[in-house]
Amino acid sequence: MPSRNRHVIAVVVLVPVLAALALWAFAWPASRIAPRDLPLGVAGPPAAAAQVEKQLERHEGAFEIHRYADEAAARDAIEDRSVYGAVVVTPQGPELLTASAAGPAVAQFLQQAVGQQAAAGGAQVKTVDVVPAPASDPRGAVLNAAALPLALAGIAAGALVTLLGLRGIRAGLALLGASALVGMVAAGIAHSWLDALGGDWWAAAGVLGLCTLAMASAVAGLAALLGTAGIGIGAATVMLLGNPFSGATSAPQMLPEPAGAIGQWLPPGAGTTLLRSVSFFDGAAATGPALTLAWWTVLGLGAVLLGSSLKARKAGAEPAAGHREFSAVG
Repeated sequence: MPSRNRHVIAVVVLVPVLAALALWAFAWPASRIAPRDLPLGVAGPPAAAAQVEKQLERHEGAFEIHRYADEAAARDAIEDRSVYGAVVVTPQGPELLTASAAGPAVAQFLQQAVGQQAAAGGAQVKTVDVVPAPASDPRGAVLNAAALPLALAGIAAGALVTLLGLRGIRAGLALLGASALVGMVAAGIAHSWLDALGGDWWAAAGVLGLCTLAMASAVAGLAALLGTAGIGIGAATVMLLGNPFSGATSAPQMLPEPAGAIGQWLPPGAGTTLLRSVSFFDGAAATGPALTLAWWTVLGLGAVLLGSSLKARKAGAEPAAGHREFSAVG
């Protein structure tokens, strides 16, 4: 069979397969959003709190209940990112504490779930947003939308470094420089212009840059070890797993398993979680996602240096082998 015919068949078969994979990766988590062991606090007198906890347990598998002595402790837990919200039993009736900055979709779900439960018992729930999302972006649309451009920037940086033939230290410096500029540009848009991020400007720029660097390093590192095929593998991992499994539009605990867990081990998910922590929660619970991004960066840059070293050795070995053959003939 002529090679051109094989190429036609490859295109006809591979494109639908890739489309099916992309549709599955994006549509499956989005269509199955629901709480799964979502951390939720309950505070108040022991007897009343136990009753509320029992009612919440009717949502089988939905909540991971944490008990707190009073409202102050529950608020501290929300601000520390230990829970997404809390139901507080007060003499005036139940009160729901939320944190829309941790995920507007989660806060909205809690209002619906707890409100309906209270309404069934003839009570009304007062809702207090402990850590609100910015007034200029109450739905978190900017942060949600930022995941895709950062992923594209990371993939583009890793691919360009490879296709331009940069190796070793030069490749690493190019990745660092490009990622740092992406972080500052993204912070300038999301933080300064759109006012969709809080906290320190440089901290936000650092997180955005680190997230980009982690993805760029992964793509360039795979390409350094596997050749140009590594670009495709890295890009597919970031786009088909990292982006839809990131939980940017809701929360990791709102995605079907194992998507939620996988997403937090990949740069887009870890970057989104870290950005929320730094922007709205004074860095609470930032260690885990920061380490995840750091490991991706270190492993990716290490692969870039290793690939460069292996290619240098191979290039040095070929002339030596050719010289030995020439000597033997002579």
